[in-house]
Amino acid sequence: MKPLVIIVSAGLTLSCGAVGSPVAPEHVGVAVTVEKQKRQHALEAEREAGKPMGADPSLEEHDFDLPPSHPVGTR
Repeated sequence: MKPLVIIVSAGLTLSCGAVGSPVAPEHVGVAVTVEKQKRQHALEAEREAGKPMGADPSLEEHDFDLPPSHPVGTR
């Protein structure tokens, strides 16, 4: 009986306290979510209006051939 009491009391002691780091109230709530969505929609609209969809410009910078792949060793 004594080991059971020790295990239960240790479990209760360890389970008390905060689960994670505290979150500031400025980062929680409906208003913050609405602002994030507005920014996301504005960025999407700007992207659609500014550039036509085509090839990715980041891929144009890296215009070189890769060496052929050959097996390094056999098992």
